[in-house]
Amino acid sequence: MTPHSHFLPRSLSRRAWLAGAANGFGALAVRALLGQTSSAATATGTIPPLAVRAPHFRPKARNVIFLFMEGAVSQVDSFDYKPLLEKHHGKDARQTIGKLEKTQFENIGTMLKSPWQFAQHGQSGLWVSELFPHVARHADELCVIRSMTSVFPEHTSANYFLHSGLGLQGRPSMGAWVVYGLGSLSENLPGFVVLNGGQIPSGGLDCFGSGFLPATYQGSLLNANGLPLANVVPVEKAPALQLAKRRLVERLNRTGLASAGGDDALESAISNAELAAKMQTAIPELMDLTGESAATRQLYGLDAPYPHTRTYARQCLIARRMVERGVRFIELTIPMVDGYSRWDAHGGLIKNHGDNARAVDQPIAGLLADLRQRGLLDETLVVWAGEFGRTPFAQGSDGRDHNEFGFSVWLAGGGVRPGIAFGETDEWGYKAVQDKLEMHDLHATILHLLGLDHTRLTFRFGGRDIRLTDVYGHVVRGILA
Repeated sequence: MTPHSHFLPRSLSRRAWLAGAANGFGALAVRALLGQTSSAATATGTIPPLAVRAPHFRPKARNVIFLFMEGAVSQVDSFDYKPLLEKHHGKDARQTIGKLEKTQFENIGTMLKSPWQFAQHGQSGLWVSELFPHVARHADELCVIRSMTSVFPEHTSANYFLHSGLGLQGRPSMGAWVVYGLGSLSENLPGFVVLNGGQIPSGGLDCFGSGFLPATYQGSLLNANGLPLANVVPVEKAPALQLAKRRLVERLNRTGLASAGGDDALESAISNAELAAKMQTAIPELMDLTGESAATRQLYGLDAPYPHTRTYARQCLIARRMVERGVRFIELTIPMVDGYSRWDAHGGLIKNHGDNARAVDQPIAGLLADLRQRGLLDETLVVWAGEFGRTPFAQGSDGRDHNEFGFSVWLAGGGVRPGIAFGETDEWGYKAVQDKLEMHDLHATILHLLGLDHTRLTFRFGGRDIRLTDVYGHVVRGILA
């Protein structure tokens, strides 16, 4: 028997399903609007409860905030200082480095120094570029991994790989696996929430999907600005009328459930309709920041002159509020800067990285400071990562191409060693040469910090027990506190 094997689906006859679900379509419609299920999943009875489940061992972290830097931040312009790039700036890249791997666009220019100055920060002396002046003040909180690698040089496949451990569409995402393994800490909000700042990443909503896991584990997408979720505001203006309708639907569902002699799908639909009703109160309250102090607003940059800073500040502040309300896994997408630029700096590196950093730098620093002062950072794992890195030589004259052979990510809080740099790239920042890590190692470590053994968190599908890390991955012991 595999872990959680009691959640595996059982089949229903067509007649039994029709009889059991006849009075539940209203609840299903509400839940579908919330992005929590599908008719196929419901029809086969695959939706388990989201009750809290015991981890495999004592966890260091209870929640995860994943700051997804889509488009790929340049490691040699952010957290991986390489002085030789300045010395060899403008020289032929092939003659300087030697053999170069094929790049996405094969428009190889000369060696390109960072336009931003680097300095050491904090007691740890971590190198951080002036691209991130606010985050740099929290250097002693950061655990910077400088030797991350991917196996995909293209955004969509790399996004799937970062999120699900496979470079193809259809596998469960990290957030889905975490909530599957641990359940939800919140009675009023989903266990896995994606706060959208304006850009759905390459690969679409499957980056946050549940794959072959029950659909209840997929990420629920909330808009950071404007209406957070369709139909979250009740149609009925009179609370008494809304309550009467809910009670009627509940009675009809209970009658149908009793007639069916008990049914997983219908019982889950009832449970999720109740969650939907709670969300109509919980989500507006969650997204209403008027009660936050002026100092907190200033800390995150909610009143900053740059509009994208304000958007990401709102996302980061809502993420902190979600942690306080028990949301298990929170992912933040980045704001839509200049249409759809992301961090994808094939040209105009200074503007691209400058604008994107201006959007996220202060809000991220505010989030770290706020979590720390509220006593939440020790049990909240913050993960900052893109799907790959960028080349130390130019694409054309002023851009950088994709580079999957060595790049930087960082973690903070949640049981990681603060103020350290782990692993190294070569002298150019091109390829990982020391303590080289794969995406599966990052996934295994995140699960470990949450108290989950990545080799035991499995789901039976296609004739075998599948896990987030497939048959790979090792916990990175060197970054654990």
